[in-house]
Amino acid sequence: MNTIQTDTEVTAKHVIEINNLKKSFGTQLVLKDVSLKLINGENLVVLGKSGTGKSVLIKCIVRLLNPDGGTIQVLGENISTLNSDRLGELRQKIGFLFQSGALYDSMTVKENLEFPLRRIRKNLTEKEISEKIIEVLENVGLADALNKMPSQLSGGMRKRISLARTIVIDPMIMLYDEPTTGLDPVTSDEISGLINDIQKRYKTSSIIITHDIECARNTANRIIMLKDGEVYLVGSLEEFEQSSDPIIQSFFK
Repeated sequence: MNTIQTDTEVTAKHVIEINNLKKSFGTQLVLKDVSLKLINGENLVVLGKSGTGKSVLIKCIVRLLNPDGGTIQVLGENISTLNSDRLGELRQKIGFLFQSGALYDSMTVKENLEFPLRRIRKNLTEKEISEKIIEVLENVGLADALNKMPSQLSGGMRKRISLARTIVIDPMIMLYDEPTTGLDPVTSDEISGLINDIQKRYKTSSIIITHDIECARNTANRIIMLKDGEVYLVGSLEEFEQSSDPIIQSFFK
């Protein structure tokens, strides 16, 4: 592994710290001693070809998958040791944007956004719930979609609504799983812009899983490349783009 460490990485608080993470499915070793740190307030892009373990990595972070080895610290807590109640509390601080969007097709946009608020922010009044929903819809540019069904939305609109549902609970950490997959270039750029807006507006720290170089270029404060389930290179966008490594060049040139 090649590591380019900055002064910021040394001094800033790490909201996620992963050490020697391993995950297998049967005889297939997907993650091999993966280590990384997410710095408070940054967008960290995890880049790599399909099958390199990118999505498995973030599913392990929220314990949708249980790792076979290594440690994952999230906001100072070892997730492997948490009981179900404490894990649930920690997950409330993490927004997870699934690749599919995972909207409830039988619910309107309003009902999709109400669902996590009513479960997690139980102290809110009906007025506060309505105001929060309007706020996040305006922030993703879809205030007029309030009463629409998911089936009435385009792919890009569904992704925006999924983002709105993710940020409606004010998460501290955002995990994006291939946020621009299946979208046209213009819509992909808009989603990348929203990721940056969310970082600034909500002060989030984010891991962005992608193989979309333009998404990486538009959002990354720092990049980690995975290859064959291992960390291959860590650095800035500029360092990746200037690398003479043929594997790196195959992505960036």
